[in-house]
Amino acid sequence: MAQTDLPNIVLAANDGQPVRDAGLADSALAVREMTVSYGQKPAVFSVDASFGEGRLAAIVGPNGAGKSTLLKAALGIVPRLSGHATAFGIPVEHAADRIAYVPQRASVDWEFPTRVIDVVLMGLYRQLGLLGRVRTKHLDTARSCLARVGMEDFADRQIGQLSGGQQQRVFLARALAQDADLYLLDEPFAGVDAATEKAIIDVLKALRDEQRTVVCVHHDLTTVADYFDDVLLLNVRKIAEGPVAQVFTADNLQKTYGGRLATVHIDQLRLAAG
Repeated sequence: MAQTDLPNIVLAANDGQPVRDAGLADSALAVREMTVSYGQKPAVFSVDASFGEGRLAAIVGPNGAGKSTLLKAALGIVPRLSGHATAFGIPVEHAADRIAYVPQRASVDWEFPTRVIDVVLMGLYRQLGLLGRVRTKHLDTARSCLARVGMEDFADRQIGQLSGGQQQRVFLARALAQDADLYLLDEPFAGVDAATEKAIIDVLKALRDEQRTVVCVHHDLTTVADYFDDVLLLNVRKIAEGPVAQVFTADNLQKTYGGRLATVHIDQLRLAAG
């Protein structure tokens, strides 16, 4: 979807205010003063953000806004110039057993010769260990996770033989196998068909209903109001964060996207009742 083609966005009332900082201890994930730079240009600059427990949250902003970088920096995948991240009130590196991460599909080598079931079993590495023996209970868990994303019939298929949407479902199944409390997903809906998108969001909402926390880098503004409880609007710096009903406003989107929204008539955007 083109950045300027936004007639179906559902926005919150424009008098909403960002919620207060929930604090470190009360957040499933929190970043403080996070700055990341690639060369001379900061990708993320002095960002404070918190994601509450049992919530489904989106990180939204234009291309190059630092959305994926923020997640990777929080996890320590890319180095930080400054700042720190906590999960459930402790440093992220000490909470790794409670976190599952699903990278962008484009960053994965799908030519690697492995079966779908083996990819999902990777999510059980803490149970299996480096040289652990795969037992029936592990296979049952992996197949159950595949069933949850509608991929149980593909268990023995080579991963490279799947469509993009099917591959995305398999990576979600691998994350489910980790039985985490915090799920971080980088563009989970990018390049997938409508059926896969529905399957993924249904699983993510179910995780939220189980009091797990889900944070997604997301690009489609038209689905934010339907899919998410909370949103972080980011363009290198934090623009606003909080419940969608409060911060997903025309004013905040204009601040986030700037000229990319300049050609859109704000009166064409459909405001949510509020």
